[in-house]
Amino acid sequence: MNSSSPALEPLFEFLNNALSTLEHAFHKLPGSAVIQRYVKSSHRNDPGRTLLELILVIFAIRTLLQSRTRANGKHFISFTDKEIDELVDEWAPEPLGQPLDPQEQAELAAVPIIAGPNGPKPKLVNTGKTAINLTSYNFTGLAGNETIKERAVETLRKYGLGSCGPPGFYGTLDVHMNLENDIADFLGTEAAILYSQGFSTISSVIPAFCKRGDIIVVDRGVNFTIQKGIQISRSTVRWYDHNDLKSLEEVLESVEKERKKRKSPLTRRFIVTEGIFEKDGAMVDLPKLIELKQKYKYRLILDESFSFGTVGRTGRGLTELYNVPADKVDMLVGSVAIGLCSAGGFCAGSRTVIDHQRINGPSFVFSASMPALLSVSASEGINILRSNPSILTALQENTRATRAVLDRLDCISIPSHPASAIIHIHIRSPPSQSLHPITASLSSHKPSNPTSILPRDAKVVDEALSQGVIISRAKRLRGQEPVEPRPSIRLALTSALSKKDTEKAIGVVKAALVKVLSKRR
Repeated sequence: MNSSSPALEPLFEFLNNALSTLEHAFHKLPGSAVIQRYVKSSHRNDPGRTLLELILVIFAIRTLLQSRTRANGKHFISFTDKEIDELVDEWAPEPLGQPLDPQEQAELAAVPIIAGPNGPKPKLVNTGKTAINLTSYNFTGLAGNETIKERAVETLRKYGLGSCGPPGFYGTLDVHMNLENDIADFLGTEAAILYSQGFSTISSVIPAFCKRGDIIVVDRGVNFTIQKGIQISRSTVRWYDHNDLKSLEEVLESVEKERKKRKSPLTRRFIVTEGIFEKDGAMVDLPKLIELKQKYKYRLILDESFSFGTVGRTGRGLTELYNVPADKVDMLVGSVAIGLCSAGGFCAGSRTVIDHQRINGPSFVFSASMPALLSVSASEGINILRSNPSILTALQENTRATRAVLDRLDCISIPSHPASAIIHIHIRSPPSQSLHPITASLSSHKPSNPTSILPRDAKVVDEALSQGVIISRAKRLRGQEPVEPRPSIRLALTSALSKKDTEKAIGVVKAALVKVLSKRR
């Protein structure tokens, strides 16, 4: 061994110099000290982990270096040109969607086509006559406003059309920031954030705050957008009966009892509901709701898509209607598309809440910001609502005039709140004709079949259209919601119509209801 040592000394010296050179080069790399410290602590605490990480690194390098495709592999089947042609001829693509059934085709054919811009009195293509429009969400009559159109054209010439980027990168313009400030100032909150799509607003706000393990208590009657946001959040969901705050309190109590029983740690807890519900026009009791959320220590996410711009003296929504400070609502969500006849949506609240969404709101981070002209149009809409409270006064007068006529009909029921500008009409089921008391009792308690109600709804809509009034059946997503909403006829009132025009249109709707439903009795 001693005689061989002098012969190996040059090899050992070479290895020593090579290792020293590698160590010197490694220490020049940025972050090398952190890596060295991590490897030392990891090897000292768990040598097996070091071996496993080394194997994974080797496997990753091998995977990156190996060929992705092997043209000569044994698993590849070679075809002749004739066989390829035969396979192509035999291939039949599947349809992108299911074909429409006869009823759906008839419904699609019955949809009225409007010539020119939409408005309170559009012109129909098939008749060439004007009709009174009670279907569009033009509650405040801002759609087609000449002042807004002029400002939009000016902005289009200055900024161009699209923003071409997400807000967090290069899509934010000064007009976007101005609109956010206008919304926050209008509602009385610290800040607001703007989303470019109305549908993705609440479905981004919910998962931005609610994560796996958090608890969300939700109204069973919330709209499809909220349902999608809850699904994305992967939180634990507890449902309470539709617009029933007594049921809400029972659910809140049960959640707290369950936590104490399991001795679980406190988690983030949220109540999610709507101000005015899209599906039936019902309105939540906001003061009572805030009282419950403060009592049980929950955060409140309130979707005011159908109450912002429709209720309150100047259209500020439920907080103005009930005289509740806006800061009592943790996340106040609204629709710029509906309330201001522009596009997108917003979330208003504290500055901490808003800043959190700028890096955690999926739609805000990944979607392009809205065009500048739409932001300016929305800001101009807020200015109009501020300076013209008569707009909301006219809308509320039309709502009261409508309810005064429809509430007297025995053949229908209206679940909507008296102050709601979106009105849903439910057709009452006809009384049972059975003479057997047991059969009559069972049939009276059996839920009505939606397929048997829809044709009557369609006939009412068609009859009103023939008399020059456009109404519609509420659109539903069958089979995609946990609770199937009841079929209804939906009216969307507007301040752009005079009280006289509104009363005339509702008179036509009343006559259509009486004419169609009297034939089925």
